[in-house]
Amino acid sequence: MTSVDMEADVAEVLLSEDEIRAKVLELGRQISDDYAGRQLTLVSVLKGSLPFMADLMRSITIPVRIDLMEVSSYGGITTESSGLVRILKDLSSSIEGSDVLLVEDIIDTGLTLNYLLRYLRGKNPASLRICTLLDKPARRLVEIPVDYIGFTIPDRFVVGYGLDYGELYRNLRFVGVLRPEVYSG
Repeated sequence: MTSVDMEADVAEVLLSEDEIRAKVLELGRQISDDYAGRQLTLVSVLKGSLPFMADLMRSITIPVRIDLMEVSSYGGITTESSGLVRILKDLSSSIEGSDVLLVEDIIDTGLTLNYLLRYLRGKNPASLRICTLLDKPARRLVEIPVDYIGFTIPDRFVVGYGLDYGELYRNLRFVGVLRPEVYSG
């Protein structure tokens, strides 16, 4: 059972609000430079990447369009990916001929992202690249070419800044390690 005090359920703060803010600004500058003179379409994968996407798009100085997708690869309140991916909400606009940057909150096994990349390539974008706030390479099952990485993190169960457990903790302003007793009991 989750306590009323979400912060009490966090064993340690892995990334502070200030560290995240500084990294998002740095990524925004790099993306703006790399796509200078072009229009970029950011595609966010709901729900976890929403805070990251909102902050990232505000730090990008070139024209951007945004679109949202929602996929399901987890079975309820589990900590393990099932490997099965379902598209719950598809893009609302065509990306054919567009420069597309897929914005993710975290990449762990890579199974969901691998499926999404194949799916989006089928929509004929001019380019398709990936930006993730968090990379957890220790759990990777599929090799994914990630173009922009905020932070590489250890294999720990993290919540906050969009990341959840049982749909909770997304609104924490930092990324923290969830106490094992919260998700194993």
